[in-house]
Amino acid sequence: MKVNKLNIVIVLGLIAIIGILVAQLLWTRQAYTLEEKKFSQKAHIALLEVAKKLYEGVNNELPSENPVQKISNDYYIVNVNNDFEPEILEYYLKTEFEKINITTDFEYAMYNCQSDEMVYGNYISLSSKSKTKQSVYFPKHKNLVYYFAIRFPNETSYLFSSMKFWFVLSFALIVILLVYVYSIFTLLQQKKYSELQRDFINNMTHEFKTPLSSILIASNYLVKQEQVKTDEKLEKYAQIIISQSNKLNNHIEKILNIAKSDNSPLALDKRPTNVVSVIRGVIENVLLKYPQSNVQIDNHSRDYYIEADEFHFTNLVYNLIDNSVKYCEGRPEIMIRMSEEGQTLKIECIDNGIGISRKDISFIFDKFYRIPSTKSNEVNGFGLGLYYVKKICNLHHWKINARNNPDKGITITLLIPKK
Repeated sequence: MKVNKLNIVIVLGLIAIIGILVAQLLWTRQAYTLEEKKFSQKAHIALLEVAKKLYEGVNNELPSENPVQKISNDYYIVNVNNDFEPEILEYYLKTEFEKINITTDFEYAMYNCQSDEMVYGNYISLSSKSKTKQSVYFPKHKNLVYYFAIRFPNETSYLFSSMKFWFVLSFALIVILLVYVYSIFTLLQQKKYSELQRDFINNMTHEFKTPLSSILIASNYLVKQEQVKTDEKLEKYAQIIISQSNKLNNHIEKILNIAKSDNSPLALDKRPTNVVSVIRGVIENVLLKYPQSNVQIDNHSRDYYIEADEFHFTNLVYNLIDNSVKYCEGRPEIMIRMSEEGQTLKIECIDNGIGISRKDISFIFDKFYRIPSTKSNEVNGFGLGLYYVKKICNLHHWKINARNNPDKGITITLLIPKK
């Protein structure tokens, strides 16, 4: 059901973005058409003003019909029943185009009734990009005696340049669509890999638990036999089997719990919890397991209370201290320091371990991540301890970070809002 909902959301989002993109392209096309009409109107007005100026100072009157005719998108002819000089025409064209803000290049030619052909063509560059002369050819038109023709060779590029905003917006929408498609593809791939990983972990751990249970049952039965009890070596070996089997069973349970919590969120039972009491209880258990360790609390004999799930908070503290003991080459010296910063309780776990390289310290809370080192190869584990710690912090909305100490070891800091 969840997959179907996800697919529906993906399809609807894709349809919406494609619809917006199609609408944007249609608007861009409409905007180009409007710009083309606007340019044509401006050209008509300018050429009509030129025709009026050519009639000034002569007895002939401007004809009632519009002398300006648009032959094609970029080609215009102006019928003027009056003789005029090319220099004057060019001056009027430049002046009127400048007034009406037509800044693209143009070329013009005049009809010579004596030679019955278009003569005196010239290319006028209004931009600083091209100043070279170009050849000009205009076809002759019937039933016209005194007229001139105008062509705008760069009209299309000129119109496109005036629509930069529309093209930038269209390009941005295309990029958004591509990013959306790529993100969805990546999301589905990650979801697929996550499901495969979770299924593999569940199958692997369940397959391990069956023979492990048999080993534990057989080992517990074996250690009770009289032959084993009377033989010191056999009893020692049997206890090693039981101890290591229990350790492996704990690892499998931890993997199963992590996989279960990834599939469905953990339900927290938050209650007022005495932080110092929990940490002292954890330290007692750690010292039973690692009697050579030195773990102390520095809190100035104060009690702090927070809203937390006591079970998971206890496991969190145990994982932090247990990691500090494991990754220490000499005698473990661990200090749990607590202090208040406004309405926040700050808990620091400071050790004298081997430390972590700067490039690896940001990955220590990732699932299955283990820092490649000689000590890591000696310590058994799956890289789930600190991942579990980070997950519990996120569920409680706490902050956690790690940093290297100036001399030796690392400090893991926990920031907990007080209530």
